[in-house]
Amino acid sequence: MKWLNRTLWSCTHHIGLCVDPKSFERELKRMKVPRDTWPPYVPEGANACTHFFTTNHGDRAAIVCIDPQEGKTGIQTAALLVHEAVHIWQEHLDGTGEKEPGSESEAYAVQHISQTLMEAYAELRV
Repeated sequence: MKWLNRTLWSCTHHIGLCVDPKSFERELKRMKVPRDTWPPYVPEGANACTHFFTTNHGDRAAIVCIDPQEGKTGIQTAALLVHEAVHIWQEHLDGTGEKEPGSESEAYAVQHISQTLMEAYAELRV
């Protein structure tokens, strides 16, 4: 489990990346998420997903879970992470009430989220 830096802009969520179910379960326990509400690590038929949580203290968290599989190319993995980055950006907009972000701001935000997810993935998969 790796929590990412969110310094490009003030993100409404802490963003984390998990590459295995055990780390995801440990983090949910640490965050005190009630066990009966735990989502599947990666739903059946998916290769990655993002789970959103609000802690008891009101902090918001986004945990990207990706199931590294044999046969996936680096490009396929990068595309999955960009896809999940867009979901985080969309949730950020919902959280701030922003309806029409500037196109350049949006592009930089998705680029930053994607890049930090990819860097974390590379670090965790070494």
